[in-house]
Amino acid sequence: MAENNTKELDFDRKHEEDLQRLRGLRLLDDDFMQKVFEDKVCTEFLLQIILNRTDLKVLRVNGQQDIKNLQGRSVRLDILAVDADNRVYNIEIQRSDKGAGVKRARYNSSLIDANVTEPGEKYENLCESYVIFITENDIMKVGLPIYHIDRTVKETGELFGDESHIIYVNSQIKDESALGKLMHDFSCTDAKDMKYKILADRVRYFKEDEKGVATMCRAMEEMRNETARETEHAKAIKVAKGMLQSGKLSYEEIAEIAELSIDEVKALDEKVIA
Repeated sequence: MAENNTKELDFDRKHEEDLQRLRGLRLLDDDFMQKVFEDKVCTEFLLQIILNRTDLKVLRVNGQQDIKNLQGRSVRLDILAVDADNRVYNIEIQRSDKGAGVKRARYNSSLIDANVTEPGEKYENLCESYVIFITENDIMKVGLPIYHIDRTVKETGELFGDESHIIYVNSQIKDESALGKLMHDFSCTDAKDMKYKILADRVRYFKEDEKGVATMCRAMEEMRNETARETEHAKAIKVAKGMLQSGKLSYEEIAEIAELSIDEVKALDEKVIA
């Protein structure tokens, strides 16, 4: 009975902590942003402002989209959307400068190319793609609200035309332009302070509506559980590597002790040898 009471108290404490955290979340917090922009109308609105287009129509959008590189490693993207012209958009929130580095942008772009192409498909059929970083700080440190990166031919200065685009949006600029108002809304914790109704309504739903709050609390609980699983898996990997280096146990024995699959242990051994 005492154990059950302890569990109930722990659940109540975590729930209250979640509610407190929810009140302080902004669209600049990736876990909250992902839920808000799972709504394709909101994502469409976001992209129309960033790309300065009114004809863009989003067909589908996925939050926390897992895609794999050629080695099978899974990487989670914040938002992945596709429009009516089959253009692909990866939207990332980055509060840390390190997380929005130029190599990260290049990597995300390559992952999109690798995952939207079917085996045997012609390279000419690659979709036009956009990797968009919305950053808390001015990554480029030039004081501009937005930066567009496209490959160019150095000798001529002309665009290379590979239809691979990278965009950095600087959330520090909160002027009266459409983009400035958008970045203002990304920094708000209260829907009543937001300028765009379409975003304010969505934020209000997750912060004030009973069903929306419950959805966010479940999402935060799932994130806690996933973090715990990732921590345990990292520990298991470390243990398995140590046993592989000792050379005293078989793959099967290591897999059983570390609670990994035999294939995972074999893959780790290949990395150790390399």
